Amino acid sequence: MKKIRYKIYVGIVLITFLTACGIPKLSQKVENKAVPEAFINGTDTNSVANQNWKDFFSDQYLTDLIDSALVNNQELNIIMQEIYMSNNEISAKKGELLPYVNVGAGAGFDKSAKYTTDGAVEENVDIIEGQGNPSPIQDYGIAFTASWEVDIWRKLRNSRDAAVARYLASIEGQNFMKTKLVEEVASAYYELLSLDKQLEIIQDYIQLQTNALKTVRLQKKAGEATELAVQKFEAEVLNTKSYQFEIKQRIVETENEINFLLGRYPQPILRNSVSFESDMPVNLNAGLPSQLLENRPDIKAAELEIIASNLDIKVAKAQFYPSFDISAGVGLRAFNPAYFVKSPESILYSMAGDLVAPLINRKAIKANYLNANSRQIQAIYDYERTILNAYVETYNQVSKIDNLQQTYDLKKQEVDVLNKAISTAGDLFRSARADYMEVLLTQRDALDSRLEQVEYKKLQFLSMISLYKACGGGWK
Repeated sequence: MKKIRYKIYVGIVLITFLTACGIPKLSQKVENKAVPEAFINGTDTNSVANQNWKDFFSDQYLTDLIDSALVNNQELNIIMQEIYMSNNEISAKKGELLPYVNVGAGAGFDKSAKYTTDGAVEENVDIIEGQGNPSPIQDYGIAFTASWEVDIWRKLRNSRDAAVARYLASIEGQNFMKTKLVEEVASAYYELLSLDKQLEIIQDYIQLQTNALKTVRLQKKAGEATELAVQKFEAEVLNTKSYQFEIKQRIVETENEINFLLGRYPQPILRNSVSFESDMPVNLNAGLPSQLLENRPDIKAAELEIIASNLDIKVAKAQFYPSFDISAGVGLRAFNPAYFVKSPESILYSMAGDLVAPLINRKAIKANYLNANSRQIQAIYDYERTILNAYVETYNQVSKIDNLQQTYDLKKQEVDVLNKAISTAGDLFRSARADYMEVLLTQRDALDSRLEQVEYKKLQFLSMISLYKACGGGWK
């Protein structure tokens, strides 16, 4: 018995050695997690990403919209189904670790030709209590069969663990989708508020220009202005009136953009215009670059993909080694079901173990192994690119917020000066010390300046939202 065991062990070692020969060598790569120490000399560890989005946005109308989007957005719900599928994949991989047990039943008959060996046996051999064999011979059976691959090289367990890592990565993918969805809804909301403000400004200027037109008409009657001046003022009023319909169309499209994100058909968007007049938050800290590794779901998803791809390499490598399969069966079989109760005559059973290993023509296994390694290197590059992209996004927004504040302050001063210039130009025109073109140009410059001020205010809000998303906020 000991000699038999010894021969089995020697055989296993020999087969393993033969199959392990010729495994390709892989080019290894380790992910680089190093990031700069700070964003633009900032050392504050308090990141806006730590705030819940309901605390980050104070506008109740906006938080209601985001809350609805997180429930009804179709793209987010599609990702949810992908998570379910990833979870099912884990169950499938776990099932491969367990034996497969089947139950089956069958019935049939067989009649051999008389002048054959089998036919002669059937004619002359008595089987049951002096009775000849039935002709044709019937066959009934019921049996339980089992098969099990012994996970010697952790191939099945590594495959299961890779499925778990990808399931966790799909959850992080859903979290990243949440951050994007929060950003998109909030950005569209502030775009809508800015359009409302622009429409309000245009309507104010239409009234201002209409009053100026009335003044010019009175001056023409008094002989102090020409018909050309009246026509220029009238054309300016018509031009401004036409622009308001362009703004109204953009409002409709922006409302429908929000409705689409909320997974619903077009309807008016409730909003609080006062929110657009609020001051920007003073403390918009990006934290430290190293915090992106913990706060950004896309970075964590990329890291989990590296873990899964490393396990895939181990699974592919295990294909080179022998697999050990055990199969067994037990059941009842007879040419009459009534004989099932006669035991042990009607009992059948079997057990076998197979040790199978690829030896010749392993090109497909080698290709799969090398491809698994290439996918692992791809995952590392994708991880490093994701970190770099997160850092650049955050860095840009930190810089942009500061520069936009400076631009907005200067634009606000410009608006104040031009508003005074409108009054000055009107007084000079009425006293014949300025011509109508100076009045028109001043009004036009003031309108453009106010619209630009609104645009910069909107960009400030959008940059604030982008910073929140870049730091990893919006999914907690």
